[in-house]
Parts: sequence; structure tokens; C-alpha cells
Amino acid sequence: MFDKTNCVDCENIDCLTRCQWIDFNNVEDARTEIRKMINGEDSSVLSECVTCFACDEYCPYNSHPFDLFTNLQEIYNSLEIDPNILERTINTYTPHDQVRLKEIDPNKPVLNKCGLARINDKNMQGQLFDNLQYVSGRDYFCNLMYHHYARDSIIKERALIILDNIRKQGIKEMICFHDECYGFYTSYCSRNNIELPEGFKPVHVYEYLYNYLKDHESDIKKLDMKIAYQRSCSNRFIPEIEKWVDKVCALIGVERVARKFDRENALCCGGLLATLGKKVLLRKTQNDNVNDMLEHNAEACIYSCSMCKEALGNRVERKGIKNYLLSDLCRMALGEQLDY
Repeated sequence: MFDKTNCVDCENIDCLTRCQWIDFNNVEDARTEIRKMINGEDSSVLSECVTCFACDEYCPYNSHPFDLFTNLQEIYNSLEIDPNILERTINTYTPHDQVRLKEIDPNKPVLNKCGLARINDKNMQGQLFDNLQYVSGRDYFCNLMYHHYARDSIIKERALIILDNIRKQGIKEMICFHDECYGFYTSYCSRNNIELPEGFKPVHVYEYLYNYLKDHESDIKKLDMKIAYQRSCSNRFIPEIEKWVDKVCALIGVERVARKFDRENALCCGGLLATLGKKVLLRKTQNDNVNDMLEHNAEACIYSCSMCKEALGNRVERKGIKNYLLSDLCRMALGEQLDY
């Protein structure tokens, strides 16, 4: 939930002046726009926003300015998403409030394959995942993707259903395969005063990968590879996960090249820009991102988000750079041959 306490008096209005998509001539222009939005008024920021969530990470006060932006974007329909696309997406991921329960040992971790299980089916195989119990499908899908559609109301409405499904299933420790899921439980719910089931603990898949690799360190064959890491938008809500990326890379012998568009300066994949009618910006963004990888001699682009891989992967491959999820590299380091 947005906290306006320090915003107007913020020295640099970092959430806006550091934005890579919207240009402000000076801090006062940015301050004028943030005042408008704090007062619930429309602003050019709302329609120019590409929903990359970086403003939340840039804010020095942890005020969550994107919560303000996305709330107003829904009120003013600022993104003008095609209603047919919006309706189809909303219907596709509607959870059931009467979930079909599985036999699950509550004393062991459960992998959440979420609503994108089919897309990531091949990525969740091998010794890292085969022995894990799991849940999947829209009944456990966090719905945080609706930030990209300016429909925060959908997330809030479905949050209670998803959490109740977890409660009914008796899950105590959940390994989240995606940044969005982990960010939903650890950031979104807490800042919106949504209570998690008693005793429930979310674990990011990168932490799980690191711990598994440490336990099997003698089996690791260093990959000796230079990679460019593509941060997901949702990672902006949980920047502490960056440490696990670096720790995993060090274990498997992978160098994360120190390129321009990484860490706090990361560019989003551009996946939603076409939907927003920003096709020129889409081409420029993706070209800048891929050229940055080439300039730093990256052999592969590594993703945490399968949708980022879908959006950017073809352009990356055409430049001779390979595409992997970080978990794929971990499987390779353990001697597995990938068939994709």
C-alpha cells in the first residue's frame, strides 16, 4: 500500500526522475506530477508508464509508489488495454474456491508450478525437481501479472481465494518457481495487510537451488560461461533475491557480466509494450538490451521469468546468444543434458 509520508518532500523524486521510460526536464516537474497522483488526479505518468515496477526499487523510503500508480491507472483506464485481451486473460486464470486437494506431506516443501506450469514443464524436471511434491494451476496462481494490466482489484479479490486454497491444502513451506509468486507472498500481501496462513513460509526457487547445490557441491561441473542476467519486473519488489542469483552463479562457475542494463539499471523485456501500442519503444528497448549483452561478450541470456524469455528470446537467439532459465544452468552443472 502506498505511503505518501515522504513523497512530496523527497529531494529527487527518484521514483520518477530515475525512470528509464519517462523523461522529466527537472525535479519540479516530477514533483508536480507526484502531487497530482497523491491527490487522486490523472497524470501523464499513468499512460506513459510501462509497468516495469522499477519505481518501487528506486524509492528511497520504501513507499511503494507503484501501488499508487496502478490504483490510479485502473481508475482512469490509463493503459487502454484491449478489453477483449483483458477479459480473456482474466477468465483464463480465474481460480476455483473449491480446490481439489492432493495428498501432501505438510512437513516437506511443496513446489508451486503456478498457472504457467505448461510453459515451464520441461524446466521443472531432473534431479532438482523430480522428488518434490507440487501443486499447479490457476488455483495457486498469484495473479500479480494483473499489475501489467492495471487491474490491482483482480489481485486483491483473488488473493484471499489463493491463500485459502493453500490453507486447505495444508502447505507449510512453498518453493516459488517465479519471482511474481514469491513477491506476492513476501511483498504484496504484507504491504496490503493480507494475512498469510499460519505457519506458511514461501521460499524463492533460487534459495532452494543454492541449498541443493551446496548439498551436492561435489557433483558440480563448473560451466565456465559468461551470462547476461535479465531481471524480471517483479524482481523489483524483492531485490534481496539478487544475492541468490550471484551465489548460484558462483557455485556453478558462471560469470554474470557487469553490463549497463543490469541490477538497478535493468531494462524490462518489453513484453507488454506491443500490447500497450508502444511498438517503436519495444524495438528500441530490446535492441538496446541485446546490444548491451553483445558488447559484454555474454554467451547466454539467463531469465527468472518465462514470459521474459518468450518476449526477448528470439531476438537474443538471432544474435547468437543462448537462452536459459537459471535453473537450466543448475541442471547442466549437475551433468544433465537438456533436450530443449
